Amino acid sequence: MSDLTALVIPVFNEAYVIGSVIDEIRRTGDYLIIVVDDGSSDDTWQQARQKNVLALRHRLNRGKGAAIKTGILAANLLAADIIVTMDGDGQHDPADIAPLVEPIRAGHCDVVLGSRLLDRQEMPRVKVIANWAGNFFTWVLYGIWVSDSQSGFRAYSRHAALIIDTRADKYEYDSKVIREIKDNRLRFGEVQIHTRYTEYSMGKKHKQGLINGLVTLFRMIWKMIA
Repeated sequence: MSDLTALVIPVFNEAYVIGSVIDEIRRTGDYLIIVVDDGSSDDTWQQARQKNVLALRHRLNRGKGAAIKTGILAANLLAADIIVTMDGDGQHDPADIAPLVEPIRAGHCDVVLGSRLLDRQEMPRVKVIANWAGNFFTWVLYGIWVSDSQSGFRAYSRHAALIIDTRADKYEYDSKVIREIKDNRLRFGEVQIHTRYTEYSMGKKHKQGLINGLVTLFRMIWKMIA
């Protein structure tokens, strides 16, 4: 009997691409697809529903982390054995899902982090610098080094998905998961992923940029000292 793998896709105003993202995922395997619309002002949720996936919705925009947590909760309730989180803007290649989940299926890892920085040729230089800075401050704050702390393309075993507990609702969620890996002594690995920097994804207004990165860092530090 094969494992049930759930894909959790947090989205915000992705009506233009979410349908094609779902279609591409389905061409790579049989997955339980959970789309969580985080208070979009367009018809993202309706577009996802038309694709016969489990489409959930936040009435208000709460943040990427909140959307991921809603999706993981749903996947846990549906008894998923492995949970994969990925972005809904088409940057992530669904062909990378299988390599991400393989170390968990083999029993080697509890969490597998997709890393864009294992092959930096695909990433714009400004993003390489920004991600290295994110990795550095994650290491300073939480004491664990990973090559891509800001990647949202990750896989979790059922055990890890049940015990990881962060209070982060915004972009700092990804870094807080790194802390949870250390605090819960979870086994983790990293797998190279291929990111597609399209004109659409790079032109989005609501994406993790320099300003959002600084705000994320402030939230991480504030929550440690508050």
